[in-house]
Amino acid sequence: MSTSGPLAYEVFIADPIPQDVTESVPNGDRRMFSPLSVTLIHGERDAVLVDPPLTSAQAEAVGDRVASTGKNLTHIFATHGHGDHWFTAGLLAERFGATVVASEGTIAEMHRNVSLRPHFWDRLFPGQIPDAPVTAVTVPGNRLTLEGHELRIVEVGHSDTDETSVLHVPGLDLVVAGDVIYNGVHQYLAESANGGRDAWRKAIALVEDLRPRLIVTGHKNKELDDDADRAIAETRRYLDAADELLARHDDPLGFFHAMLERFPDRLNPGALWGGAVALYR
Repeated sequence: MSTSGPLAYEVFIADPIPQDVTESVPNGDRRMFSPLSVTLIHGERDAVLVDPPLTSAQAEAVGDRVASTGKNLTHIFATHGHGDHWFTAGLLAERFGATVVASEGTIAEMHRNVSLRPHFWDRLFPGQIPDAPVTAVTVPGNRLTLEGHELRIVEVGHSDTDETSVLHVPGLDLVVAGDVIYNGVHQYLAESANGGRDAWRKAIALVEDLRPRLIVTGHKNKELDDDADRAIAETRRYLDAADELLARHDDPLGFFHAMLERFPDRLNPGALWGGAVALYR
């Protein structure tokens, strides 16, 4: 396979935004949504965008950043079906003439998240999310090509939701991992019951088997680097702590405070609290 030049990547972080709810987190924090990582992988001329953000305002800011690079955006890839990683794909695809792509399993989960919109996404962010019909398509062999470089869509199963995938960029020793790996942000545990955390560990192992040097995570503290080994180890440690502390505590509040004591520097305790309530429901 011939290549025209080296690849590079950059990450745009959409800062946390408030949820439209009155109750606060038990530690007193306002209910917020975690920071979102949007990754642009580019060559000399063309680019691929991974995990477009949630709201129209976030998409406008990301689109302006992409436009400022002068690159031709060919594809927009979504790692999984949670709406915060693809609801603005259509807006950005129309702006840049790009094609939205995902794995077959992720496309099915996209449809499920559309059905949840009135009860979840639109309730938390009224009027902020654009119309988001599912327009994603699969690509042959789960492969994209960017100026001669292969980008591999790797399906890894359940992580913080079902049917997740990652984008492996061998030319950069990079994996754009969506929510399989977290980086300095509390992990979303609400869908991790009934063997979900063990399945998540298997997904982490599949990412580790790709031997990346760099990992961009779907939710990232922008003060941290993209070191793959550290992010993988810390994501595993969080799941292990969740198993340990769920066994020790009989109610979500006790579990929440124990996890917060164990991980005081992670961003957005509200995500932890939402997971705790779901796990003890």
